[in-house]
Amino acid sequence: MDLASILGLLLCFAMCAYGIIDNAGIQNINRYLDLPSAIITFGGAFFAVLASYSLSDYIAGLKSFMLVFKAPAMDVKAMIQQIIDLSNIARKEGLLSLEEAAGNLDDEFMKKGILLIVDGTDPELVRGIMETELISIEDRHKKKISFWEDLGSMGPAWGMIGTLVGLVNMLYEMDDPSSIGPSMAVALITTLYGSLLANWICAPVAGKLKANNAAEIMMKEITVEGLLSIQAGENPRVIEEKLKSFLAPGDRVGQSDGGEEENG
Repeated sequence: MDLASILGLLLCFAMCAYGIIDNAGIQNINRYLDLPSAIITFGGAFFAVLASYSLSDYIAGLKSFMLVFKAPAMDVKAMIQQIIDLSNIARKEGLLSLEEAAGNLDDEFMKKGILLIVDGTDPELVRGIMETELISIEDRHKKKISFWEDLGSMGPAWGMIGTLVGLVNMLYEMDDPSSIGPSMAVALITTLYGSLLANWICAPVAGKLKANNAAEIMMKEITVEGLLSIQAGENPRVIEEKLKSFLAPGDRVGQSDGGEEENG
């Protein structure tokens, strides 16, 4: 579980709830609950997004909300070490020996690259195939990210629509001064709901999905470079230094030296 996402969303709710209770008192919390406002804001935002997506993409976008609570299993250092181990195997026993090693891998992307190399595929064709799959993966991720960005932009817009609906009703009741305050409050609740949808839910979800996408794409780019270096017969130490360049300087400290002697 991704503790940061869980804590962030819960604490956002807690801060908002504290502000409401501190100002209005817990006995008046119903002032902030209005069903018609919720229907206009949330219903309008979600259904407007539905109108701009296919049903399958819309459902996939909704399901992607749960992804922010899953901590991605991305250990870059361990993956680099795995590539170095494969390069040592290929250096000692030849590229064909990697086919057996590929059977023990959980990473389907890396396994696919290894099998292409074992089959004697041209390096440029290997790179082209791997990068095409990488682009396809990123495109699928971007669809889910765009879903939450679009929903986040719809929230405040439909909140304003709800506010205008409430203001129209308030203006018709101007002859009753006692109703002006409550009517204005209800009108503004829709704006509040729209802002909450955009900034409490949509923006954090889109941000986390972007971060996860960037991390996964970097992992796969490292994989591509590592496998092509193995195919080119580069020394394991050279491969390690090349792949470590993807890491931030602080993360390179403590990276084990997995390369063997040049004559190993």
